[in-house]
Amino acid sequence: MGMIKTEASLDEQAIVAAAERALSDIAAIRTEVSKVIFGQESVVENTLLAVLSGGHALLVGVPGLAKTRLVTTLGEVLGLAANRIQFTPDLMPSDILGSEVMDQDDSGRRSFRFVKGPVFAQLLMADEINRASPRTQSALLQAMQEYHITIAGQRYDLPSPFHVLATQNPLEQEGTYPLPEAQLDRFLLQVDVNYPELAAERQILLETTGLTEAKPEPVINAARLSEIQTLVRQMPVSDTVVDAILSLVRSARPGQGNASTDKHVAWGPGPRAGQAMMLCARARALYEGRLAPSLDDIYALAEPVLEHRMALTFAARAEGMSVRDVIAGLVKQAKG
Repeated sequence: MGMIKTEASLDEQAIVAAAERALSDIAAIRTEVSKVIFGQESVVENTLLAVLSGGHALLVGVPGLAKTRLVTTLGEVLGLAANRIQFTPDLMPSDILGSEVMDQDDSGRRSFRFVKGPVFAQLLMADEINRASPRTQSALLQAMQEYHITIAGQRYDLPSPFHVLATQNPLEQEGTYPLPEAQLDRFLLQVDVNYPELAAERQILLETTGLTEAKPEPVINAARLSEIQTLVRQMPVSDTVVDAILSLVRSARPGQGNASTDKHVAWGPGPRAGQAMMLCARARALYEGRLAPSLDDIYALAEPVLEHRMALTFAARAEGMSVRDVIAGLVKQAKG
């Protein structure tokens, strides 16, 4: 007697088939990116995880570490319409969002026409976002959250998908406006970009100073990226992993019974951190060829998810502690 396939099993088979196709696409994306970006595997991975999860990422690192090049490369490989804004203190919200201009037709009748700004892109590179004034920062961050803008009472929807990859220089603080905590929370992940290793830096010197440079090829398009983002949200998450996410996020908040956190942390992550970890853990599993996230995904994502959603007490900073130190301690406790 033949086995009757249930709707659930058919759904499961469809997800497996879709995941296998997505794995192939992601492998091709990684190959194309590696033609241009040498080393920096964790940076590439975390930036891609933010995009595959449907969110925005903040890349933090000193100048010259290929942050801008990575974003440009991703735009080409993912087949997205990309724009770039170089933030400066005198940049106004209208320089980002767009503005109304007055037109006059042949009969002399005047009317206003909206000219779209660079925010109308599928992938927006926001270079040195902390150089812009708070007013301009908030205009961009509101667009990131709402996925539309309003000019003169008229709503304009942003393209879909819409991702912002912003960069920030952590060293040079003169003439900058640090992002407020509530606005940092809008970024799904904070990706720390460190100096390349010796072998990678050697390859950079050899590959980028000749007459020709490698050019990445498009692998997917915006519609296919949206399909993969939908698949990420369909991936199953076990109760064990959900409990681990809740336990880790809650342990990073003072007043929740963790002695180390109570001593060192002024304020901790809200529920948005757990949401980010749920999405990115699924994306990371898919990125590494698995159909469901594991505890290892949670521990690997602890730093990029939590780092920009916590602040240390004055006493902890005076002792020379960093948020990374606290997160590493929490992960160690979670692993037991």
